[in-house]
Amino acid sequence: MEPIKQIRKPWPSTSTDRERFLNQMTGKSFDRSFNMEFGYWDENYYTWDILRDNGIKNEAQANRFFGFDRIEVIGGNVWMQPSFEEKVVSETEKTNIIMNGDGLLAEVPKDAHGTIPHYIKPTIVTPEDWKRCKEERFRRDSPERKIDIEALKRQFGPDEERDYPLGVNCGSMIGKIRDMLTFEGICYAQFDYPDMLEDMVETCCVLVEDALDQLLPNFQFDYASGWEDICFKNGPIVTPDFFKEVVMPRYKRISKKLKAHGIDIWYVDCDGDVRPILPYLMEGGINCLFPFEVNCCAHPGELLSQYGGALKIMGGVDKLQLRAGKEATKAYLETLEPWVAKGGYIPFCDHRCPPDVTPENYLYYLDLKQKMFG
Repeated sequence: MEPIKQIRKPWPSTSTDRERFLNQMTGKSFDRSFNMEFGYWDENYYTWDILRDNGIKNEAQANRFFGFDRIEVIGGNVWMQPSFEEKVVSETEKTNIIMNGDGLLAEVPKDAHGTIPHYIKPTIVTPEDWKRCKEERFRRDSPERKIDIEALKRQFGPDEERDYPLGVNCGSMIGKIRDMLTFEGICYAQFDYPDMLEDMVETCCVLVEDALDQLLPNFQFDYASGWEDICFKNGPIVTPDFFKEVVMPRYKRISKKLKAHGIDIWYVDCDGDVRPILPYLMEGGINCLFPFEVNCCAHPGELLSQYGGALKIMGGVDKLQLRAGKEATKAYLETLEPWVAKGGYIPFCDHRCPPDVTPENYLYYLDLKQKMFG
C-alpha cells in the first residue's frame, strides 16, 4: 500500500480487527465497535477540501486517511465475461450517450456529476437476446473464470496470521440482472418471459458456485457478501412471490456451501425497503443487511428488535441527519447507542456519504462516533 497521511488515529483497541468484527457480529463480548464507513460520492474527492488537499482520490485511501478498521473481501469472475466495450456512441451539448460494460445505452452528464444514468436501451429484452448473450458472455468454461489462488494467498497471507476480517463475494442473483434489463425491463420480464428470467438467475448462481468451489477450500473466510440492489423506497422491484420461488432457492444452495466452511455471517447490499422480501432473504441464508438505508426502510432498531439475534445490520446512520448538522447527528446517534452495545450491529453512514454533508459535520460525526462507540 502506498503511504497515506492519517488525520485520525485508529481507535484504541484491545483486540484485532478480525476478533472484534466476529465478536460484535455474533453477539459475543467486544472491546469497542468495529469502525468503518461505506465510502463517498465521487464528487467528495474534489469538492471536500479535506480530501482534495490531501490527495485522497478513492475509498481505499480514504479508509487509511481516517484511520478506519480494515476489512477485505475477495471473489471470482462471476458476471459477464467478456464485458462490452465501454464507449461514447453519440453526444449532445450537455450529455454523452454511452454504451457501458453491461451493454446498455445510457445518457450521462458530460461534467460527470453523480447521478443515476438515463438508460435508453437495455442489453436484454427477449429470450433470443439472452440466448445470444449467454453463449457469448456467460460461459462457465471461460479461462478468465479460473481464480489464481496462489496469487491471492500471497496477497492476503496465511489465515492464522491475518488480523482483519476477510470475506468471500457471493455475487448477485438478481441485482446485476436488473442492470442488464433495466428497472422497467425486469418488471416486465417477470411476466412476459419468466423462463428466461429464471434461467438468468440460475446462470448467476452456478457462476458463483463455481467461484466458491475454488475459493472456500483455500481460505478461512470470516463472512460472505453479496449485492442485490432490487429495492427502492416503495419496496422490491420484483414480486415477493418471484423472489421466494426463484431467487431464494439459489441462495439456499450458496448458503449450504458457506456453512460447510464455517461461514455464519452473510450480508447483502440492497438499498431501499427490503422488508417485503426480508423473510426470504433470511430463509435463504442471508442474515445481515448492508448498508441499510433508513429513510427508505426503517430505523435499524425496529428490525433488530423484530428479528432478534437472527438479523444483523451494518450501516443505518441516517445521512440526512449528518447533512442537517451537529445537533441532529448527535440526537440520531443516541438512538443507536443501545443497539451498538447489544451487538450484531455496526453503525456507519447508510450509503455513500454525499457531498452536501460538509467536511466539518462529517469530522464531527466521526469524533462523536468514537466518543460514543469507541
